[in-house]
Amino acid sequence: MDPASRPAVVIDNGTGYTKMGFAGNVEPCFITPTAVAVNDSFSDQTRAAAKGNWLAQHSAGVMADLDFFIGDEAVARSRSSTTYSLSYPIRNGQVDNWDTMEKFWQQCIFNYLRCDPEDHYFLLTESPLTPPETREYTGEIMFETFNVPGLYIAVQPVLALAAGYTTTKCEMTGVVVDVGDGATRIVPVADGYVIGSSIRSIPLTGKDVTQFIQQLMKERGEHIPPEESFDVARRAKEMYCYTCSDIVKEFNKHDREPSKYTKRLTGIKPKTGAPYTCDIGYERFMGPEIFFHPEIYNNDFTTPLQDVIDRCIQSSPIDTRRALYKNIVLSGGSTMFKDFHRRLQRDLKKIVDVRVRASNARLGGDAKAQPVEVNVVSHPIQRYAVWFGGSVLASTTEFYEACHTKAEYEEYGASICRSNPVFKGMY
Repeated sequence: MDPASRPAVVIDNGTGYTKMGFAGNVEPCFITPTAVAVNDSFSDQTRAAAKGNWLAQHSAGVMADLDFFIGDEAVARSRSSTTYSLSYPIRNGQVDNWDTMEKFWQQCIFNYLRCDPEDHYFLLTESPLTPPETREYTGEIMFETFNVPGLYIAVQPVLALAAGYTTTKCEMTGVVVDVGDGATRIVPVADGYVIGSSIRSIPLTGKDVTQFIQQLMKERGEHIPPEESFDVARRAKEMYCYTCSDIVKEFNKHDREPSKYTKRLTGIKPKTGAPYTCDIGYERFMGPEIFFHPEIYNNDFTTPLQDVIDRCIQSSPIDTRRALYKNIVLSGGSTMFKDFHRRLQRDLKKIVDVRVRASNARLGGDAKAQPVEVNVVSHPIQRYAVWFGGSVLASTTEFYEACHTKAEYEEYGASICRSNPVFKGMY
């Protein structure tokens, strides 16, 4: 059966979580932490066997390659056993360890998706400004190890834009605000191409929100087991956090009616099995507030998110700026807070309006600047917008024409993976 007649496999590898599934689906089949737990005892055996016979060394090496876990299972194993060490193959959006990454892909394909890689085209994602050598390594692993018939490596913000369209025509000019678990980037895209010189990244991520909530609860004296505190903070963030319009008014609301706004989380201590409870109060709105007032969390970085987005657009080519302001697309789980898009749009609109008024004042009454439309796009699927964009694009007929094939790889080598064209299916 022709691989082009089967749905393509879409894998979005993020710093914190990996989303994987088949093209044409609305949601990924699996969302799992990008983590690998490897058995250290076999690597110790390999070093010991290096002094002995080669057969023992080979056997220990084979077992080390087989005995590993990924995702939630890896996290659970590393907690329950001292023989397994946890590692994260992706750091700040870039692959840090290729051996571990190959193991991770192996489990994703065979254990989670349970498909034969030789029967499916593959769409993988990468962060913007990834060096071309990284694409070559990815191509080598996919074509040599997994023998895939075709591969396309897409830039994550472009896929997020493709997921954000609301009409039959896909608008491929806009700014993608991608707030993930391990990296936050503001990426301007014009006609499907990333404006590399205007990309901005900020040192505030979903993990920082969790750590800030954890810190606030600790300072307030909540009795949570130390080993559970990060997990409790993460649950509080995902279940109860929201974005407020005015932080002072929100404090007053909570002080007037604490019983109405305070939520309660329960859990069981892992060592003793005793139940515990903790209250979630100010943390509900203080967590997401670090994006709009970063000085409350980090003294080294004090530029609010709306200012960073404005600078990003102002540094882009002048003829794209209005289109960029008009289509600001949110992506990533940490943009899912209630009213996050409304707060961002309001604050950004204030900055733009001040600039327009200043421009009109400079011109006097001779000419008047046209008002700038600011629109922050929010949609229910923005938590895995990148994966959904990949699913949509991999369902088009043009996708298979844009892919690099195994035959091309064998003829020209891994250098073909350096460029991946923007194809008509994106419009």
